[in-house]
Amino acid sequence: MDTVYPHCAGLDVHKDTVVACVRHHDGGKRARQEVRTFATHTRALEELATWLAAEGVTHAAMESTGVYWKPVFNVLDGRFTLLLVNAQHIKQVPGRKADVADCAWIAQLLQHGLLTASFIPPTRQRELRDRTRHRSQLGAEQTAAANRVQKVLEDANIKLGSVASDVLGVSGRAMLDAIIAGQDDPAVLADLARRRMRGKIP
Repeated sequence: MDTVYPHCAGLDVHKDTVVACVRHHDGGKRARQEVRTFATHTRALEELATWLAAEGVTHAAMESTGVYWKPVFNVLDGRFTLLLVNAQHIKQVPGRKADVADCAWIAQLLQHGLLTASFIPPTRQRELRDRTRHRSQLGAEQTAAANRVQKVLEDANIKLGSVASDVLGVSGRAMLDAIIAGQDDPAVLADLARRRMRGKIP
C-alpha cells in the first residue's frame, strides 16, 4: 500500500484517557511506531499535542464515538490536520490483526489513506448549534415544569388554568405564592390578577 501520510497518529479516545500511536514510515519496508497514554484533562492533552509536534506528526485521526472526542479535537485543532472518522467505517476495513491496538490500527489506516473523514462544521457553527440545542432543551424543561404545576393544580381541583393561559405568568405566580402561603379566599386570590387578567375577575 502507498504511504500517504509518512508521519501520522491514531488516537483511541476514552472518557478519562486517550491512547495515541505515532507512526513513522520513512520509505523502508516496516514502519516505526510508538504508543503512549494520556489523561483527557487539558494539561495532559497539551502534553499530547507537544509530543505529536515533537514527533513531526502532520495528520491525526480518531473515532467519532460519543462526546469524548470533542475536548481532544478542540485542543489539537489548528495544530494538526485532524480526521474524525465514523467508527463503523473503521470496523469495515478488512485486514486487522487481533493483537493490534485500536490506536495503532487507526494510525495504520490513516497512513495509507484508507480513512474517510466525517464532516465537522466550523467552530462558530458548532458553538451556535450547541447554544441552539441548549436553548431548546431549556424551553422543553420550562414547559415540562409548567405541565407538572398544572397537574398538581388539577389534582387539587384548583382551576387556575381555566382563566390563566400561563399559570406561571405574573398573575399565576402571584396567586400560587398566595395559595402556598395559606390564602384560600377566591376573592383575594382573584384580586391578584394583573393587566388583561383583571378582566377575567368576574
